[in-house]
Amino acid sequence: MNCPGHVQIYKHGLRSYRELPLRMAEFGVVHRYEPSGAMHGVMRVRAFTQDDAHIFCTEDQLEAEILKINDLILSVYGDFGFDRLVVKLSTRPEKRVGSDASWDHAEGVMSRVLDRIKAQSGNMIETSINPGEGAFYGPKFEYVLRDAIGRDWQCGTTQVDFNLPERFGAFYIDANSEKVPPVMVHRAICGSMERFTGILIEHFAGHMPLWLAPLQIVVATITQEADDFAMEIVAAARKKGLRVDVDLRNEKINYKVREHSLAKIPVLLVLGRKEAAERTVSIRRLGSQAQQSMGLDEALAMLADEATAPDVKRAG
Repeated sequence: MNCPGHVQIYKHGLRSYRELPLRMAEFGVVHRYEPSGAMHGVMRVRAFTQDDAHIFCTEDQLEAEILKINDLILSVYGDFGFDRLVVKLSTRPEKRVGSDASWDHAEGVMSRVLDRIKAQSGNMIETSINPGEGAFYGPKFEYVLRDAIGRDWQCGTTQVDFNLPERFGAFYIDANSEKVPPVMVHRAICGSMERFTGILIEHFAGHMPLWLAPLQIVVATITQEADDFAMEIVAAARKKGLRVDVDLRNEKINYKVREHSLAKIPVLLVLGRKEAAERTVSIRRLGSQAQQSMGLDEALAMLADEATAPDVKRAG
């Protein structure tokens, strides 16, 4: 668990209400002794990396913070191509800590957020309520992804926590100079990074979008006369930040195309004597038999734009 460590960081010095909300995030390694029969590839392991974050805030700030977390989670899932998901609100269990007033406030906030999620998303996002399924320390959202073949995977979570800050003696000084424990919100977007990687591979069936593919482009030659041009293309592509490799083997081009297609390489740039002479490239996309001929500079500019991650494009 990373949670107690973040509380200890929060406690390093006296906190004022003016400093809140205070947000902390880390990629922390989590260990769980799963039974051997339950382990499954990267989907369920005994040690995994969690994209963990904790927000310390006042009760008045809780709704705004949960909305910001929700917007971030939905944005990340949208970038990865998950447009079908379920958001579940788990409410108070019978055995719990915290006052009923605090639970009423937190559940009211999360219910309002859930209504806004449903209203803004139309039919793309399903919502539901799991009565009594919340953690003992507070209600929570569970974000369940639905992959390309309809399987559900629980990934993201937002959990409100009244318990941990008080147990660890965390507080802030409010406007009346009183010591008040903050509300702690636990947040994870991907959950287990290893499992999320596995979900992505399953979702795309290995055919990653260009911006996400580990190897984006292979430059394949038909004849040795195109080798020098191929190396020039590789150098130019890498300068543009593209992940590219070259195939200069003395093999037939159909053999190379088939091999790289089985490896799920999104783009092949095929070069022969004509392309080398005219400084053009023949572009083959994974899953398509069509070829597109284009000048080198134009092709690299197009591919570099296509390979830009969605969040970078938004920022630009």
